[in-house]
Amino acid sequence: MKGETLDFSFFKKGRKKAWMTVFISEDTKEAISLPHAPFGGIWIDSKLISEQIAYFLNLVLDELKHRDVKQIEITQAPKPYEENHDLIDYLLFKLGFQARKILAHQFFLGKKKIKKMIQNEADKFQRKTKENKIHVNVSPIQNFGFLTAIQSWNKERGYDVSLDESKLISQVSEFPDRYFLISLEQDGVAFAYTLAVRLTENSLYYFQSAINPGTSVKNAGEILLFNLFKLAGELGVDLIDLGSSDHPDSPNHSLMFFKSRFSNDISNKVTWFRKL
Repeated sequence: MKGETLDFSFFKKGRKKAWMTVFISEDTKEAISLPHAPFGGIWIDSKLISEQIAYFLNLVLDELKHRDVKQIEITQAPKPYEENHDLIDYLLFKLGFQARKILAHQFFLGKKKIKKMIQNEADKFQRKTKENKIHVNVSPIQNFGFLTAIQSWNKERGYDVSLDESKLISQVSEFPDRYFLISLEQDGVAFAYTLAVRLTENSLYYFQSAINPGTSVKNAGEILLFNLFKLAGELGVDLIDLGSSDHPDSPNHSLMFFKSRFSNDISNKVTWFRKL
């Protein structure tokens, strides 16, 4: 994709208080914040009043118009990542933006609560692991053979299998220390995977997961998630992002219910759009 990347910043008394990065496509003259990323949007370092945030947004829009940009798309991070999420969404709406896509992310928030959950559930999951003779492996990504299994197993279950392998491989190559693979094995053969990503210093994202439909192990999904929590505890993060749960045209209610047992908060990731 040809184009240019622009970084916009708002300073107050010499300190950067707000910023946003956009990519402008050379072909379509569309500005996106951000392509090929979980989210972009407006970030605020500390409390700014609504008028100041709106002023910053209008400066961004004016500059994009000056560069003959035809439209802008912004994917705003959920509230656990950006505490001013609700105010920013409100201001975008008042500036004429329309919501193009909404995804409900489920979270488990609180470093102490994560550790408490691990302590409370450890005996139960250690027993389940031992009874089923499961070997749990948690490690950085060494190869990408697991991607074929994830797509095959999820397709067999009728789940969405849209996964950009080349994009993922590129991201892992660029940030190898941010990606972790959790695998469950029996007799040396993996039957379940979870791919976790440390999106920010204080967060762990439940990115991709799959279980072999042919396995006889019950509660494999819960065992995977418990080990995701253990990894989060070892990394010392403040939040676990379990992502959204969607069918193409409707919520995946059964998956949302499953995640609800491992979450204590929910927040929307909204993609906003406006013509300039």
